[in-house]
Amino acid sequence: MNRALTVDDLVLAGIALAAGLLLAFLSRGLLRWLAKHAKRTRWSGDDVVVDALRTVVPWAALAGGAASAAAVLPLTRTVQHHTNQCLQVLLIFAVTVSAARVVAGLVQSVTQSRSGVAGSATIFVNITRVLVLAIGFLVVLQTLGISIAPLLTALGVGGLAVALALQDTLANLFAGVHILASKTVQPGDYIQLSSGEEGYVVDINWRQTTVRQLSNNLVVIPNGQLAKTNMTNYTRPEQRLTILVQVGVSYDSDLDHVERITHEVIAETMTEITGAVPEHEPAIRFHTFGDSRIGFTVILGVGEFSDQFRIKHEFIKRLHRRYREEGIRIPAPTRTVALQQGAVVIPQQRVTDEMPSGLPHTD
Repeated sequence: MNRALTVDDLVLAGIALAAGLLLAFLSRGLLRWLAKHAKRTRWSGDDVVVDALRTVVPWAALAGGAASAAAVLPLTRTVQHHTNQCLQVLLIFAVTVSAARVVAGLVQSVTQSRSGVAGSATIFVNITRVLVLAIGFLVVLQTLGISIAPLLTALGVGGLAVALALQDTLANLFAGVHILASKTVQPGDYIQLSSGEEGYVVDINWRQTTVRQLSNNLVVIPNGQLAKTNMTNYTRPEQRLTILVQVGVSYDSDLDHVERITHEVIAETMTEITGAVPEHEPAIRFHTFGDSRIGFTVILGVGEFSDQFRIKHEFIKRLHRRYREEGIRIPAPTRTVALQQGAVVIPQQRVTDEMPSGLPHTD
């Protein structure tokens, strides 16, 4: 000590500590009030920033109060230096953790806003969090007087060995980054792999991609395998898609009448069923003279992949009911099998709903 400790020194140090505590308490109350207002806004980034400030500002106030108290006390240079270093490390740690939380939260907010409500690309969130924490760690080492140049050199030399040992993990990491950067697959997309797995992409992290099937089961696919396999993305380049419904009517039906009735059922379904696209222009295309029916395809527009099941369900029910009301028959497949013995033909099997006479049939 340069001089003896006095009561005035203790009083001033106590005032400095009390001021730091009071400032921390007031700032926390103010930030709590700001957090309530931030939740009312549409942008989720302000919630992340305010939440991070609720951590760093009180700690900064406490560190400032402690530094002021140490400054008024008659401490030796060594003790003063170590005290300041400890307070700086504490402040850097609080700032680093808060910055990592802010950056990761903002990245997650951006990925979710671009990928839909189901989107969650944690690979970018984890990468940014690790980078910010690593920078904060290097700053702490530099503050403590530890040279980071040898550490960086050792990391550069040891990086090759680590890369060889973790080549599968790194392959999955870079494959995930490539998938997201190329925008071939994004969280929220509905995909189907050539191996048969299909579902909504829930998350793409540093190692694997998680796909939620329509049965709510999760399929975990390594990023490297996903990048190599053939895949159909039903969400890109456009989420809306068309579906095909195969229908057949009997040969004695009036096809113009069938087409008109089918258009009316399509218009009714597209208007009343959730997930349909009313502005999509439907199409009816006759294409086949079958064994017992004339086949045609109905082309409908749906909002997304999972909507097609509900729309097909409602459309087929309504079309069947309307055909019955209009007297339009949907015949069952008909086949007549006969055995010929000499000049006598003996019917062996006969289905009641036959084709009209004069039309081709199968013997």
